[in-house]
Amino acid sequence: MKRKLALTLALTLAVGTQVMAAPVSLNVVTSYGGDDGNRANFEAAVAAYEAETGNTINDGSATSNEEWKAKVLTDFETGSEPDVLFFFTNADAEPFVTADKVVSIEEIRAEYPDYAANMKDSMLAVASDGKNYAVPSAGFWENMFVNKSVLDACGIAVPGPDYTWDQFLADCETIKENGYTPIACSLFEVPHYWFEFVVMNNGTIDNQLEVPTVDEEGKLVMDAVAEKWIAGLEDIKALYEAGYFPENTLTATDAETVELFGEGEAAFLIDGSWKVGYFVENHADTLEDYVVSYVPAKGERSASEAIGGISMGYFVTRKAWDDAEKRDAAVSFVSCLTSDEVLSTFVTTEVTALVNGASPAGLNALQQSAADANAAITGVVGAVQDTITGECKGDLFGNIQNVVTGSMTAEEAVESAIKLN
Repeated sequence: MKRKLALTLALTLAVGTQVMAAPVSLNVVTSYGGDDGNRANFEAAVAAYEAETGNTINDGSATSNEEWKAKVLTDFETGSEPDVLFFFTNADAEPFVTADKVVSIEEIRAEYPDYAANMKDSMLAVASDGKNYAVPSAGFWENMFVNKSVLDACGIAVPGPDYTWDQFLADCETIKENGYTPIACSLFEVPHYWFEFVVMNNGTIDNQLEVPTVDEEGKLVMDAVAEKWIAGLEDIKALYEAGYFPENTLTATDAETVELFGEGEAAFLIDGSWKVGYFVENHADTLEDYVVSYVPAKGERSASEAIGGISMGYFVTRKAWDDAEKRDAAVSFVSCLTSDEVLSTFVTTEVTALVNGASPAGLNALQQSAADANAAITGVVGAVQDTITGECKGDLFGNIQNVVTGSMTAEEAVESAIKLN
């Protein structure tokens, strides 16, 4: 028998009018740990849910990192999984999906037809079995931040959605001649943002997620996919040889090069939507100096095409679903946290799957520039690095330093990494 969701929260969409059964306690794990920018928004949503329903949330949230991922997976293996989990929707979730430890949206809708009805079905993550399991939260984008104070000092205009690679190289040379660092980037810690875009610049948004292969002897198969990865690494090498990265790019931390940008000593920084909050918190006095712009393009790619997507969402576990006392509570909790109203408190410029879109309020100058840039985006694709193994990724990005300094060729670096994929 189909049931409507029992939760009726002032904060959320009205999806049912039944009164909840006796209060229950839900175990919830998310990545909204203490240092997450949305921790306060998560706590407010949980408090509202508890006040309205009488249910209690046992919050097991922690910071998202490899250790956290491993613990979540171990908990599923040992039968210690939570009732509701906010987790990655990519291959990281496959172990508990294939083990039937989480419930598909299709199965939940058979009993709760309004479940995730405010989401675009086309934007729901698809597991290897072809089903949707996670209700998406806010997503991410990666694009280029620009320090206007540096560009103004060099007589350069803020790049637009038609920014070309040749224009970028010319601007970098002018910036360098004026005593500034063109590109804030640690090739030691975070070369992956640049890697994504140089690969797309040598291919297309449509084939961005294709990965090179090796033959039976472990030799790189020299096809169009391998060639675009090689060409991308060579583009990074060319930028390094031209002196456009910080002098200490091979030893500096990401924090150090971001600070170089923040303090007005570097012009360009490729990073993600999460970095907006960093500048708001750490550089409030100079916030109007920063603008979200577009990564320069060449070949078939347009500068208005970016990396982005929704990589995390809420899962209802089989453990909670099979518990008659917890089923309603788990489903209604996810509905609360993914409602239009609640998600709008988490969103400033991030991608969402909401049918009606989010309605963030009170955007500052940097947030508004990001919203304006995103409005001009003509295409978004996920990060190809998310499709390869951790070993492959670590080898590839670790060898970028060897490529730019000439101790390894780009082809050797790609082959070395793909052998581990």
